[in-house]
Amino acid sequence: MDTIVSLKQAIEQIVKEKGIDRQVVIEAMEQAVLSAANKKYRNTRNLEAHYNNDTGEVELFEYVVVVEEVQDSYTEISLDEAREMDPECEVGDELGEKIDSGDFGRIAAQTAKQVIIQKVREAERETVFNEYKDRQWEIVTGQVRRFERGDLLIDLGRAEAILSGKEQMPREVYRPGDRIRAIITDIAMTTKGPQIILSRTHPQMLAKLFEAEVPEIGEGLVEIVNVVRDPGSRAKIAVASHDRDIDPVGACVGMRGSRVQNVVSELRGEKIDIIPWSADIARFVCNALSPAQVVKVFMDEEQRTLEVIVPDDQLSLAIGKRGQNVSLAARLTGCRIDIKGEGKVEEGDLEEFASFDGTHVDEEPEEVSMDEETDQQQPEPEIAA
Repeated sequence: MDTIVSLKQAIEQIVKEKGIDRQVVIEAMEQAVLSAANKKYRNTRNLEAHYNNDTGEVELFEYVVVVEEVQDSYTEISLDEAREMDPECEVGDELGEKIDSGDFGRIAAQTAKQVIIQKVREAERETVFNEYKDRQWEIVTGQVRRFERGDLLIDLGRAEAILSGKEQMPREVYRPGDRIRAIITDIAMTTKGPQIILSRTHPQMLAKLFEAEVPEIGEGLVEIVNVVRDPGSRAKIAVASHDRDIDPVGACVGMRGSRVQNVVSELRGEKIDIIPWSADIARFVCNALSPAQVVKVFMDEEQRTLEVIVPDDQLSLAIGKRGQNVSLAARLTGCRIDIKGEGKVEEGDLEEFASFDGTHVDEEPEEVSMDEETDQQQPEPEIAA
């Protein structure tokens, strides 16, 4: 009776405290009794365990098959012996007999705990996975838990995520307990549970930050066409407007630069160029290279290759530190860009082959943080004849 009471109490307690389905707990109890019985009989018998809801007891049954000639006394019974139990049985029938499960019930009360704990963990893992599986590319906030070989383990509340070393911003330093924001790039179920991968260097991190700061993006009035980054250093974001009354660059910058400044602060001062997108590739490339002034553009549309001519005194500005400006512009536009100084190209070549000049370039991108490359005031592009 004590065993029955303890089993019933154990089931109700687990259901209440862990919030796990009652049937899952009962199956764990049955499995625990069956495992204990099979261990005692060394898996020589055909046993089944079933929980009796009325008595609150896990009942154990042994099944044997009726045969003409017994070859395995543990799983078979002769027809004569079987008919002493059931006069109407025939060869091939299966007979079940309840056996004493008292000892196994006591064992089950001990071993079922581990089984149930495992099932609770599995249920919790499944719940966490279902909660996060549709949240890819969403920015989440967590707390730094600990370090493991350069990776950060982030506590998201009900789940733990990984921010690997290569997905961390350069020169950012965190300590256990620090709050951190990052974007979810992947969610996968592993043998150890759901694995949530975070990043602070992915271009989508920048896009989602702007989406949170700029209502026009969420409303579909302004679209982020493309984003490229050198994390921690510089980024370029191309935006377009679906409403002619809305300036996409101005919307992203905000009043006195408030919107873009919030994004810059989150990314620890990463310089951001906001570029007006254009369907005209040559015009788009000129915009992307700003603040450098473009004189002429030679374009091979099939190869998506452009040779850009800039004033000699702006050659280094167009290329940028270690080629950063032209590299980001090429990645943003999807084109190969070669830059030359105006003095290295003959005037006749400019007149004969120029497919686009630097006139009517869209508004120059807003630069949030100025460095020596962008301090100088740029003249308006000269209108070509």
